[in-house]
Amino acid sequence: MKTHKIGIIMNGVTGRMGTNQHLLRSIDAIVKQGGVKVSPTEVIMPDPVLVGRNEIKLKELCACTSVEKWTTDLDSVMNDPAYAIYFDAQTTLRRFEAVKQAAEAGKHVYCEKPTAITTENAYKLYEICREAGVKNGVVQDKLWLPGMVKFIRLKESGFFGEILSVRGEFGYWVFEGHTIPAQRPSWNYRKEDGGGMVVDMLCHWRYVIDNLFGEIKKVSCLAATHIPERVDEIGQPYPCTADDSAYATFELENGVIAHFNSSWNVRVRRDDLLTMQVDGTKGSAVVGLRDVWIQHAGNTPRPVWNPDIQHPINFFDGWAKVPEQETYENAFKIQWELFLRHVVLDEPFRWTLLEGAKGVQLAEIGLQSSAERRWLDLPDLKA
Repeated sequence: MKTHKIGIIMNGVTGRMGTNQHLLRSIDAIVKQGGVKVSPTEVIMPDPVLVGRNEIKLKELCACTSVEKWTTDLDSVMNDPAYAIYFDAQTTLRRFEAVKQAAEAGKHVYCEKPTAITTENAYKLYEICREAGVKNGVVQDKLWLPGMVKFIRLKESGFFGEILSVRGEFGYWVFEGHTIPAQRPSWNYRKEDGGGMVVDMLCHWRYVIDNLFGEIKKVSCLAATHIPERVDEIGQPYPCTADDSAYATFELENGVIAHFNSSWNVRVRRDDLLTMQVDGTKGSAVVGLRDVWIQHAGNTPRPVWNPDIQHPINFFDGWAKVPEQETYENAFKIQWELFLRHVVLDEPFRWTLLEGAKGVQLAEIGLQSSAERRWLDLPDLKA
């Protein structure tokens, strides 16, 4: 068996997302399955080193995974030719300098989003990697969620006819911390630390909409800070300086209208934490993270408006659940495997740092739209 061993610097994996999705469910899972199988006699085997500021957390992560190496000295591994890939899951404010350093050291770069706070810096990271001749990618995990894959299959089969509109609802109630502890970190609600719903989620909506429905042409966004004070990890109250909700409407190049509500102040009464209702001329779907419900034109009811009586139609009855037709792996792991194949085998990988810059651009223009209370065009970012 031929093994392509590839060293990966994993910086910032002591955080929630870095630990759970990138280390435990992706890289460690890939190692434990015997690597990425590329042929009956060939595999790609990750060789990670964990990097962070907290020595105790790094040791704990090594103890519960197959990873043996860790360090608090980033420079030492940046200069080590044994590591070909640099991965960044730090907080957004720390990302620019580290990615820049990695590219200049000749490392291939894979990182979380947002890739930077400003479009200028996000695009600059793409240019730095391009000029350094290193392969690069940004995490766009939602594209491989089971619900999204099922939607793509429906679209490929022509189920929707012409898609007319998309309505997305995302979020849940994040406790303020005064009585029940908050389930998200406090920096999420401080603008000065890179927090904010617009910065966080419009990066996601950019790649979801661009890849599934069509490229965004214009945006109208309203950002709001509904809860002015929360309690941090050590029990101290702090003022919320970042938006905790975003209400955005997007006009796409193909004429589709998409509207996404994103909020940390909403109590969930829907199928999932994220649902998208997609309406087309021939059929509609409600797309969740894992499940999809569909209604075809042939079994669409014909309601009549009469608020004086209880409506005779049970509107849930006309929907059918899409069956499990494929095997669905962890979305982060799928994209990691694609990036490893890209680096080792030079296979195509289109989710580069340019796509990361597009996400930051939408967030930045969304905030501008909110401040100016108007529709704004989305300029094209060139490769």
